[in-house]
Amino acid sequence: MNPISQIAALIGALTYLAVAPVEMFLFSRPRAQRFLHVHADNVDDVHMWAFVVGFRNLLAGVGTIIGLVILHVGDETVGRTVVLTASTYMLLASLAMAVADLLGLWRPRGGSVIGTMGSSLPPLVTLIASAA
Repeated sequence: MNPISQIAALIGALTYLAVAPVEMFLFSRPRAQRFLHVHADNVDDVHMWAFVVGFRNLLAGVGTIIGLVILHVGDETVGRTVVLTASTYMLLASLAMAVADLLGLWRPRGGSVIGTMGSSLPPLVTLIASAA
């Protein structure tokens, strides 16, 4: 993997790792909801899903970093495969967020744009740069 794809993968992983605790543990706080651009009438009902999404983001971030470590100190093919798999997951998950918004499931509608861009660009760059 070239340096651009590795840096983009690391940025994506760190972004997912930074947001995961907000989703998992701080979601009930109004400040966290503003940060995530969400509005929930019944936070207690939504918090369970936010926790699960945060945990999945945590796994994707950790998986990407493990892949980068394997890439540098272990088997290059295995490391590359782990990084590309995690990056593909991150990209598809972020695109699912955009689809949910397009379907009107995001409140307020259009609120996912910043999150979608922030969570999809690094893995997209990783995948494109690694294919070059």
